[in-house]
This record gives sequence, C-alpha cells and structure tokens, in this order.
Amino acid sequence: MFHLALPVDDLKAAAHFYGEVLGCRRGRSSSRWIDFDFWGHQLVTHQVPQEVMQTVATNPVDGEDVPASHFGAILSWDQLQALVERLREREVPFVIEPVTRFAGRRGEQRTLFIRDPAGNYLEFKAFRNIDMLFASDGLDYP
Repeated sequence: MFHLALPVDDLKAAAHFYGEVLGCRRGRSSSRWIDFDFWGHQLVTHQVPQEVMQTVATNPVDGEDVPASHFGAILSWDQLQALVERLREREVPFVIEPVTRFAGRRGEQRTLFIRDPAGNYLEFKAFRNIDMLFASDGLDYP
C-alpha cells in the first residue's frame, strides 16, 4: 500500500470528486485535509492556496502528451471499464481518452487520464496480462 499527499485548492471540490465522482470512501479529516481510500491506498488531499499549485510538463508516450507528474491506480480490465462508465455518466472530461497502448506487446494496457478539480492529473490503467506490469521486452518504447 502507498500513502500519497496531494495539494488541492478547494477541499469541498476535492471531497466531491474523490468521494462522489470516483467513489472513494472517506476516512479521517480536518478543516484542511481529507483522507480517502484510493483503491486500498491512502490518499490525503491537503488544502493549499491556488497560487502555489504547480504546472505540469508533458512527455510523449505512444503518440500522446502524457502529463509527467501524475498518479493513479492499476485496476482489473473490468474495474477500469466500470470506472470509464462512471466517469462518462458524471461527465468528467478525459485529458486522454481511454486507449489501448502497446497493443500486441508484452506491456499491452488500457489507460486513461483525467484531472481533479485542482488540476492534478490521474491515470487509471489495466494490463491485458497483469504479470507484465514490470516485465521488460528488451525494447525501448516510443
């Protein structure tokens, strides 16, 4: 399990996004932070002033401009599809639409990117074969 502390500029918007939109169970909280059960991991949103929120550079990956700073969860294929449907029902815009990367290769995966209300980037993915999560095929990916 991991613990991730994340800056947000609107704690109420973060509570709605992580609790209601993504469906993460809320844990402990104060007037300045909220804990969430992020697929079995501890995510803490900390309120900070908007002017200190960071901008994010991108990196080209498989034809997409992937935000270099992001986090997320690795789900099963079915869990990812259910999340896609949930996001579409709630009209959450995709930064990168659900796509299959590295098709036919050992690291084949389905992935998507969204942003929370504070502008933090999240990636959710599912591997065709979870045993390939850390496998290398000896090739450099474009």
